[in-house]
Amino acid sequence: MYKTILVHVDETARSAHRSDVAARLALLNDAHLVGAAMTGLPAFLLPVGGVQAGLQVAGLPVAELRAEANRSLDLFETTARRAGASAIERRCVDDEPGMGMSMQARYCDLVVISQSAPDEFLPRLRPDFPDYVVLNAVRPVLVLPARGAGNSLGQRITVAWNASAEAARAITSALPMLQRAQQVDLVVFDPAGAGDLHGAEPGADIALYLARHGVRVDVAVQGAGTDEGQSLLAFAAGKNADLIVMGAYGRSRFREILLGGMTRSMLATSPIPLWMAH
Repeated sequence: MYKTILVHVDETARSAHRSDVAARLALLNDAHLVGAAMTGLPAFLLPVGGVQAGLQVAGLPVAELRAEANRSLDLFETTARRAGASAIERRCVDDEPGMGMSMQARYCDLVVISQSAPDEFLPRLRPDFPDYVVLNAVRPVLVLPARGAGNSLGQRITVAWNASAEAARAITSALPMLQRAQQVDLVVFDPAGAGDLHGAEPGADIALYLARHGVRVDVAVQGAGTDEGQSLLAFAAGKNADLIVMGAYGRSRFREILLGGMTRSMLATSPIPLWMAH
């Protein structure tokens, strides 16, 4: 179960939707919901013991940034209560959003963020924010599409399995979601490329593991062609999936940036919510 759910709160139009999804998950899991808004103030510039809200630090408008964060938290709280969540906590954090969310995530079971929106520029939000949080949060991360997610999140789940440690972590962290799902489809792409990791029958071992946890799963083995990310999206769309569970950054982020990679592609383009673990 997920007993503490952390959601990224900011001033964008997507923040209310994120808060609503997180609140509904909190309600479903009887969880404590934490909304965290980052001021963007570099923590290393602030004196030990904090700084008064009205002061300026190194030319930074401290009071204005904190007031903006708290306005975002007001909307979070209103949205969460409207969705029915009752155990709500708001946190105004002096930090850069990527580092701040990754640190706050260590004390939670699940993190809820959104894709970067290509038409939205936020000077205090790093352009690779989703990638950074997925890579550094040490918790499962639910990444909502920039255009939002439907109300049926987690009813029809596609699981991407490549026998990696990251994929195993993603599946284990998603077990409560998988157990409640009406339909779970597990897909293995090009298993021969993974050597002996899959065993004699690709997908069979992980399907048995899931069955022992009460998850009924259908297994498909397919070729991915030249673009595994697009193949996964096509498979999930064909199953009418409302959530994809997958491992993230199975190889180093530098290699993904240099060579291209499935994680970066999915984070940038997936119209389906992603449940990721590194």
